[in-house]
Amino acid sequence: MTAAILSALASHWRRNLLQLLTLLVGLALATALWSGVQAINAEARASYKAAAATLGESQYPQITAQDGGAIAQQTYVALRRAGWMVSPVVEGRLGPVRIVGIEPLTAPSDLAPVNTGSGGDLGAFLLAPGQVFAQEETFARLPDTGSQHVVSPDMAPDMAITDIGLAQHLLDRPGEIDRLIVLPDQPLSRRPLAEVAPHLTSVAPQGRNDIAQLTDSFHLNLTAFGLLSFAVGLFIVHGAIGLAFEQRRTMVRTLRALGAPLKRLIALMAAELAVLALVAGLIGVVLGYVIAAALLPDVAATLRGLYGADVSGQMTFRPIWWLSGLAIALIGTAVAASGALWSIARMPLLGGAHARALSMSHRHTRQSVMAMGLLVLAAALAIWGQGLLVGFAMLGALLIGGALALPPLLTLLLSRAEKRARGPITQWFWADTRQQVPGLSLALMALMLAMAANVGVSTMVSSFRLTFVGFLDQRLAAELYVRVDDPAQADAIAAVATRHADVILPRLSVDRSIAGLPAEIMGVRDHATYRDNWQLLRAVPDVWDSLAQGQGVLINEQMYRRAKLDLGAEIPVGQGSARPDLFLPVLGVYGDYGNPVGQVVLSEDLFRSLYPGVAVQQFGLRVEPGRVDALRDRLRAEAGVADGAMIDQAAVKAASLAVFERTFTVTAALNVLTLAIAGFAILMSLLTLAAMRLPQLAPVWALGLTRRRLAALDLLRALVLATLTGALALPLGLTLAWALLAIVNVEAFGWRLPMYLFPLDYLRLGILTLLAAAIAALWPAWRLSRTPPAQLLGVFRHER
Repeated sequence: MTAAILSALASHWRRNLLQLLTLLVGLALATALWSGVQAINAEARASYKAAAATLGESQYPQITAQDGGAIAQQTYVALRRAGWMVSPVVEGRLGPVRIVGIEPLTAPSDLAPVNTGSGGDLGAFLLAPGQVFAQEETFARLPDTGSQHVVSPDMAPDMAITDIGLAQHLLDRPGEIDRLIVLPDQPLSRRPLAEVAPHLTSVAPQGRNDIAQLTDSFHLNLTAFGLLSFAVGLFIVHGAIGLAFEQRRTMVRTLRALGAPLKRLIALMAAELAVLALVAGLIGVVLGYVIAAALLPDVAATLRGLYGADVSGQMTFRPIWWLSGLAIALIGTAVAASGALWSIARMPLLGGAHARALSMSHRHTRQSVMAMGLLVLAAALAIWGQGLLVGFAMLGALLIGGALALPPLLTLLLSRAEKRARGPITQWFWADTRQQVPGLSLALMALMLAMAANVGVSTMVSSFRLTFVGFLDQRLAAELYVRVDDPAQADAIAAVATRHADVILPRLSVDRSIAGLPAEIMGVRDHATYRDNWQLLRAVPDVWDSLAQGQGVLINEQMYRRAKLDLGAEIPVGQGSARPDLFLPVLGVYGDYGNPVGQVVLSEDLFRSLYPGVAVQQFGLRVEPGRVDALRDRLRAEAGVADGAMIDQAAVKAASLAVFERTFTVTAALNVLTLAIAGFAILMSLLTLAAMRLPQLAPVWALGLTRRRLAALDLLRALVLATLTGALALPLGLTLAWALLAIVNVEAFGWRLPMYLFPLDYLRLGILTLLAAAIAALWPAWRLSRTPPAQLLGVFRHER
């Protein structure tokens, strides 16, 4: 009996190969986009984990200088003699590669590539010429070190580990240490840190490295787009499965009448779908790997530019994402088939004698109620919800509610058009178009989701672009920016700038934790450059005068929103300084777009009094535009500043905009792919419904309409439905854009952007959508125009 049932089920796919192709391709494409996004996320998180494991930041307490500077090697020796079990680390950049120097005899065993208990060649690591451990692609970017290269695939990208002595030599930092790792087991007899080295401070382990925390929002955004793309593809799968089950009703009735047990029949149909889902899932995982490999370099550039996170630009076939791809394919198929299997389970023994054509009119009451409920839920979450996950839940309710509302709205609009039509052909056209809505509803909902996502994301990106460009114009006021390598060079640059520049604006900063969040404390000089160019979102009266007198601080919008610090709130600014108990009020809040961490701005005098040992890291030099090149020459000749350390305003802006462009490459690519899947959904729906519509078209043909005209009307019908769908998708997309800018962006990144409208972009998207719909409808229309008259006449031979 089982073999007979399987043979009967397989015969349906043999007779309907196009349906089988629709199911497999739809599920494969949906799985490809989901697994591609997950592959990118998995690769990035693996890089974060490798970096955290290499540096030990998430596992061990550390000791650093209070002023953020280097620690003298003699201080390390003094701590060891005082009983402290610590291990030194020095790090810096050699070209594009980050060099980390460790001391393997004292480092924790899980940090050092070789140690006393690992069985590695400790002598080769310590003795000249030494060893350097890194990934193979990292060595290709590493300047010649004269040491032995050891390939280590588990290392973080663009990072190399070597002995601390060799690292100090390569970085030209003899006798300097950046930080000390505190081992877990410490002797009780050790002397207090404040007694041995009062200028040092202890930093607790972070639990999770800051990079992983900062980039969570970025990866959650990618996951949301992956889910949206999967949902669009799932509409195709749901339509194909629903159509297959509708066409199988007669076969199911016959099998049950012949004695096939209902439970076995349902189980075999579920197993059949599971096999198809696994096949499509495997194809989708392979396609996802290709998509991820193509997009990963842009993602790596984005994470490096925005967050300083080094992510490998090459894909690794990790089980976590391909297993999740197969799982989502099976889950999606189960969700898509659950309704059909439930209807089979409840069907009477002799039910289903006549297939219920999907094109028959049916009520949309239940769907309308569900749509209204989801839209109300979205509104409630937008008003009262908090948190990034709630924001994405609101987006999901908004998009699904809008999609479910589409068929009832289309039916209503087409009914009104039918009532106003004059002439029999026009009336039939509108009535027939309305009758096709149920059969095309899933494809049209997929199209609506794709269009709304395109409108929403393009509006967000373009609004961000306008705001970001304006922000750069305000903040990059200095004509020349000079990076400082060491304090001696800072003095030389200041001496040259004093004679040849109009204004010197030094940049001073230390990294601290404010209100439990990572933050940067900056010291700025009181000058008209800041007063005239920085636009404050909120401020007390005479804010700049109060800041110059050291009576308060400015904070960026990220700190204002995340830590809920309003004007007047007291915040600690003296951590690790000469005045650790100093609290100052918030005087103003400024926009700081693109920065993932909080910022606190002090006056230069107050900063230098709190952190006297912090050296200048960068100078902003104001000079007449025509004298910039001359100033460059002076800095190069008299202060030894390299060309790469001097960047003019235009170059900084260009670099920032380049990072911006690559940031949204992934979401733009996902939008294009989602729209392509929606076009494919329309094509497959039209093709599968073409044969079912012959009984409706044959009488019209017999009354005198030619096949060519019927084909033209079918093409026009697809364009009309696409136009109406696009018109309804526009307000949904604009609502999505508002939600992204005002809710999700605030929760994810800490700033809110103004929303701008771009009618020309929406017009181009509408034309592209109509083109996709026309291309999708061309093939079915062409097939209809070539339908043999005998096939149309054959309709009248059957009892209907």
